[in-house]
Amino acid sequence: MLKLYAMFLSLVFLAELIAGISGFVFRHEIKDTFLRTYTEAIQYYDGNDERSRAVDDVQKSLSCCGIQSYTNCTMSAYFQEHGIPPSCCSNMSDCKPSDMRNMTIAPTKVYQRGCYDLVTDLMETNMGIIAGVAFGIAFSQLIGMLLACCLSRFITANQYKMV
Repeated sequence: MLKLYAMFLSLVFLAELIAGISGFVFRHEIKDTFLRTYTEAIQYYDGNDERSRAVDDVQKSLSCCGIQSYTNCTMSAYFQEHGIPPSCCSNMSDCKPSDMRNMTIAPTKVYQRGCYDLVTDLMETNMGIIAGVAFGIAFSQLIGMLLACCLSRFITANQYKMV
């Protein structure tokens, strides 16, 4: 039973190791995928669907607007009718729908920085923390595997002495 436990921990450890290495090696692809999907989300923004709510959440929580800047919002059909999304407003009480359609007034009312740079900077900043936590978990699993093997060997050795 203990050998089975050690083998299971070994498989979990191996899977985590592969996932960690893949995440590190393909981190640039993660950025590219985020850029592509966020660009689509901005393009097809309508203010109502799940993708639009995700864009709003990112823009509100990170205090950003668009991909590289607020001007990226002009490529959506939503902009033609409603202007820049309200989630881009730096001060919600000061943003009127008419201001968001006017490209001379809107820049003074919305976040200037794009979300792509903020998200990728956040990922890179926290990569060390994520790697440290993953290393800690992997180390504790290695200790667990070692102890399970030692216990298995000890039980096996004592069974032969008892007979």
